[in-house]
Amino acid sequence: MIRARKKIDVLTFWPSARPSTPDSSKMANTKSAAKRSRQSLARAGQNRGERSRLRSLQKKSRGAAKPDAEQIRRLISALDKAAKRGIIHRNAADRRKSRLNGLLSGKK
Repeated sequence: MIRARKKIDVLTFWPSARPSTPDSSKMANTKSAAKRSRQSLARAGQNRGERSRLRSLQKKSRGAAKPDAEQIRRLISALDKAAKRGIIHRNAADRRKSRLNGLLSGKK
């Protein structure tokens, strides 16, 4: 006897697939609020991509046996820019830069 497969609700099993809005059940009352909501969703997507790029750069630089000074300088610059734009917190950027500089100087 062959059973029919039950359809899986994606949002039940993977909540991260749900759009990241503060409260997606509410609708905007004005045109300006609707525009603000669209803008915040677009910015959140851009920020998520930038944070992902920063993590990838960090993994490459920390995973290398001999860290490349130029690569670490580019990463520090990217961290400064992300902190300036509010993508990551300023103290988090400073902490990561400190660790990278320690890696560059030779201590772990």
